[in-house]
Amino acid sequence: MIQVVARAATNSDVFNAIAEPQRRAILDFLAKDEHSVSAIVQALGLPQPSVSKHLRVLREVRLVEVRREGKQVLYRTNVEAIRPLHEWTNRLASHWGRQLTRIKARAERD
Repeated sequence: MIQVVARAATNSDVFNAIAEPQRRAILDFLAKDEHSVSAIVQALGLPQPSVSKHLRVLREVRLVEVRREGKQVLYRTNVEAIRPLHEWTNRLASHWGRQLTRIKARAERD
């Protein structure tokens, strides 16, 4: 029997939020500088409603911040919210590096 588990909401945590490739593309684009929605739309070639939806999710998990400059709304990455992701992936990379070193050593012994 196959058990179906409901998927967590995209705004439940940062990992669910970044599971979407378009959100990762938006984060990559915003990592360089802050930008308006229209700049994101133009740079990534995504529809404006889609970008707005993705930005809402990213704001809800605090991966992006908003700043108003007159009538313009600018988005930027929230470095402090991204730091735990960076640290977690570094720990994984370190683990896999050690695993690969052990595999290589074993292969060279045999």
